[in-house]
Amino acid sequence: MDSAPRQATLWQALLPVVLMIIFLGFNILKFDGSPHIPLIGGSVVASIMGLYLGHSWKSIEKGLVHGIAIALQACLILLVIGMLIGAWLISGIVPTMIYYGLQILSPSIFLLATCLICALVSLATGSSWSTAGTVGIALIGVGQGLGFPLPVVAGAIISGAYFGDKMSPLSDTTNLAPAVAGADLFSHIRHMIYTTGPSMLISLLLYALLGLRYKGGYLQREGIDQILATIDTHFNVNPVLLLPAVLVIAMVIFRIPALPALLGGAFVGGLCAIIFQGASMAEVMSAAQNGFISNTGVASVDTLLSRGGMESMLSTVALIMCALAFGGVMEKTGMLTTIAGAILKLATSVGSLVASTVLTSIGMNIIAPDQYLAIVVPGRMYREAYERAGLKAKNLSRALEDGGTLSSALIPWNTGGGYMWATLGVYPFAYLPFAFLNLLNPLFSIVLGYTGWTMEREEE
Repeated sequence: MDSAPRQATLWQALLPVVLMIIFLGFNILKFDGSPHIPLIGGSVVASIMGLYLGHSWKSIEKGLVHGIAIALQACLILLVIGMLIGAWLISGIVPTMIYYGLQILSPSIFLLATCLICALVSLATGSSWSTAGTVGIALIGVGQGLGFPLPVVAGAIISGAYFGDKMSPLSDTTNLAPAVAGADLFSHIRHMIYTTGPSMLISLLLYALLGLRYKGGYLQREGIDQILATIDTHFNVNPVLLLPAVLVIAMVIFRIPALPALLGGAFVGGLCAIIFQGASMAEVMSAAQNGFISNTGVASVDTLLSRGGMESMLSTVALIMCALAFGGVMEKTGMLTTIAGAILKLATSVGSLVASTVLTSIGMNIIAPDQYLAIVVPGRMYREAYERAGLKAKNLSRALEDGGTLSSALIPWNTGGGYMWATLGVYPFAYLPFAFLNLLNPLFSIVLGYTGWTMEREEE
């Protein structure tokens, strides 16, 4: 009879994580490579350590497959978003949104308006992904046309999108966090105002100040006029083409799942391409699969509009699968449990307990890169500790969202970061310094934990 697998010591559990981080840093910084192979390398090291601890290969493989299975829905959504972008480009939907956006949004208020627009759409839909995949795509184009650096625009989009994702009662993570912690949904949302509210106000102020840099003569009106004229010449710009974006947002608001809602948006985009732009069925199918290639002859417009397609998402899908394979092995072999237990021993005060929760959620987004795992695993870990400390469950649920939900978009190999990278076309480490809400919110959470402000306790 086989003996039971041994529990990993802390150094054994940390070895795969440390080596994976070294692999990632070396490959990205030294060779300017992608995270795919280093993540596979981390999975190999974790698997070897699992075998050394007495786990069978069949068990390790089961954990690996289960880790990947968690993200299959996200991968399907990514593929559909690729189709939607290609269809919306060839149909003139995105060019129309850019055309009107360039005329309405002035440079001085653009970043502030971008963050607010994405926050409102995300509050209404409860989805940062749907927000980035609809209005986010257009705002990236408008920002590029206005001459803004794309990482700055992407940061404003993500700050707004994740504000709504975090505060909307329609959001899956906003429902998941209190469910794991044992809190009431609306108590959880009200409690998050103390950390998310100040973070958002400071973020809006920073975007307003940053936008003032572009108020003067930095932008050349001739370039904007050229983009407008080129779009007007090569596309049938029509206000009706704004309706598909409204339709997708409405479907998500009315709780139609993201996958059929986005697929419906891609289908409507294909119809608009045939009706408004005179595209053939073959051209629409090609744009949905391979992406749209703009041939206007104006380099700035062609760069702006040549993207999308299901195949453009395959690299990101592979990245997510590689990352979650590593997380699956780490969880199945018990190495994540060992790391979590070591962290929990350090949580001796309310402040350190909140800090540990936030940092563990961020760490889970790095190690087991999925924002749902970054909420569920620390939630299970710390629930009893919060009860022993006499803290209400909504303190835990708030810390889980402050750390887990908001940090997911900042990590390239996380499902959130991979999605934003593929959708907006900006590398997560590039937009990270400008995603002000995502950076500030975890800090506010930790500060409130140490000061004790708003940390509500159970009545004796």
